[in-house]
Amino acid sequence: MVYSMTGFGRSEYSDEFRRVIIEIKSVNYRYCDISIKLPRSISRFEPELKKRMKQYVERGKVDVFITYNSLKSSGYTVKYDKEIAEQYMNHFRQMEKDFGLEEDYKPTVLARFPDVLTVEESFEVEDEEYEIIEKVLDAAGKQYMESRLKEGENLKVDLLGKLDELEALTCQVDELAPKIIEEYRTKLTEKVEKLLDTANIDESRIVQEVTIYSDKVSVDEELVRLHSHIAAFKDMLSAQTEGSETIGRRLDFIVQEMNREANTTLSKSDTLSVTDIGIDMKTCIEKIREQIQNIE
Repeated sequence: MVYSMTGFGRSEYSDEFRRVIIEIKSVNYRYCDISIKLPRSISRFEPELKKRMKQYVERGKVDVFITYNSLKSSGYTVKYDKEIAEQYMNHFRQMEKDFGLEEDYKPTVLARFPDVLTVEESFEVEDEEYEIIEKVLDAAGKQYMESRLKEGENLKVDLLGKLDELEALTCQVDELAPKIIEEYRTKLTEKVEKLLDTANIDESRIVQEVTIYSDKVSVDEELVRLHSHIAAFKDMLSAQTEGSETIGRRLDFIVQEMNREANTTLSKSDTLSVTDIGIDMKTCIEKIREQIQNIE
């Protein structure tokens, strides 16, 4: 199977004690970069969750967003700092003596002053919660894989079409190559006959010149390798099965080799027809290269 590096998955779970939402998003990237954003209350689970995510991705930039709300309590605790309150009271009494003031002190008034009462979030989450969060992650991961597979199949269809186009262009050069040599031989013979004004020319010399020209413009080896690369590319797309290694990097290497053979074919071209086909081949290979950048 062909998996795209672009995907999305979401899962949600809630009961009378908690509510968990997990979203997974990814885009293409050369390496595997997993970033997990989660509340501090479950931050200690991050290493295990990141390890779990590696079951679903081998390449790409992945962002995992986890929302966790405990419904057991508010999750917040009010703290009373007696020492700070006492310091406030000491200053108030000193101010009474200094300025002859009188004050009726009430707890609600004192509580308004900074840091006497503070609200802290409780970060205590039982280890058993990890099993629930893991199940939600797996559900999101399954949806994430399905979206990547669907996009990967679309890429596969598009790539196979482009490979067929490249194969057809390669076959055109295959057909033109012998004709180019024959045309050169005919033109050379006519040119020599015209210059010498005779039909009695040295055939061996003509054969020698044609042989030299053939060696110069021959692209047989390049075309054979190009056909081989196209076949290998198609086999990798079609034979990929679930659980097998990712193919993105290997396809990228094959495309580099394709481009090399197309460049050599173009550089050896001595006719406008082959040059035009060579340019079309390079354009097609570039389109293939762009598409495989998103394959895992």
